[in-house]
Amino acid sequence: MPYPDRVDEPPQGAAPGADEGPSGPASLSPANMADVARLAGVSIATVSRALRDVPGVGESTRRRVREVADQLSYVVSPEASSLSRRETGRVAVVMPRMDVWFYSMMLGGLERGLRAEGMDVLVYQVPGPAERGAFVRDLPARRKVDAVVLAALPLSPEQRDRLDLLGVPLVIAGGAARGLPHVDVDDRAMARLAVEHLLDAGHRDIAMVRTSDTDDTTWDADLLRVAGFRDALAARGVPERSDLLVTEPWAIDAGTKALDRLLALPQPPTAVFAYSDELATALTIGAWRLGLRVPDDLSVIGVDGHPTAAVMGLSTIDQQVELQAATAAEITVRLVRGVGGERSVRVPHVLVTRGSVGPPPAR
Repeated sequence: MPYPDRVDEPPQGAAPGADEGPSGPASLSPANMADVARLAGVSIATVSRALRDVPGVGESTRRRVREVADQLSYVVSPEASSLSRRETGRVAVVMPRMDVWFYSMMLGGLERGLRAEGMDVLVYQVPGPAERGAFVRDLPARRKVDAVVLAALPLSPEQRDRLDLLGVPLVIAGGAARGLPHVDVDDRAMARLAVEHLLDAGHRDIAMVRTSDTDDTTWDADLLRVAGFRDALAARGVPERSDLLVTEPWAIDAGTKALDRLLALPQPPTAVFAYSDELATALTIGAWRLGLRVPDDLSVIGVDGHPTAAVMGLSTIDQQVELQAATAAEITVRLVRGVGGERSVRVPHVLVTRGSVGPPPAR
């Protein structure tokens, strides 16, 4: 028979307060929404609305439904809770790797922000061109998620176009793409600010240290930071030296290897701008091992806002990764729920001065 329209009125045959189990006292079968409805004396639709905090359910009924659900150890699944909207309650996060500080922080921030809104996270790690190509070709997240967040993922325009076949909102975190909602920082301005800080301290022989992937992937952030490095030098009339732009394959000791190359030059730098705080940390440790003092013999500045930079006393440009992630999560939730608001946000960066930058040594 049809359920009544009134949510506080039990349907015929219901047994409010009944103490038997959902399928009999001896049953070990898990409870379902119908069991909760029967014992709470309401319709299945009312149970669904009550457990999803949807308006239209009296407070006493909502409490009764939740009490029964707790008694039966019933937890509404994402599929069941979103059935009427055909949502899954899940968001896919696609990133190159999870063992690098930036990406782990980004993933943690996204997960916290989405979980706070009742959404689960499905993670896809695509470290190289082959994995990225397979993800775009096979679209494994199709029909599994309500949205996809691309975390600073290098994709071609053709690959981004194919992701539209997922049929769900796409959001870029830690980067930007024309026409897509995104959260980013101004990488070019961050690099320019870092180098200006070194120039203000009196340095002219300034190196930039960066890393490359083994697959030679081109990263937008890398290109923009190199441009910012050059902008700052040009604005002050400082000639750029090609031997001071050093690239090492990504590794935990990339910074120390880059330092060895720089110190072997006939005219080594007096200051180094490192692409990341991880590079700056390795470079500084390498300098200490060689008996160099930072900043007396060599000034160092990085980018990120990594906690190790604070421990090491390194100056840095904080790109506020957690804020980027939280903002991307907010945009994703709004898009899934059809709520208006900003679709693209640029997070401000902050110069954090510590003890790793000083005047150049006398020569």
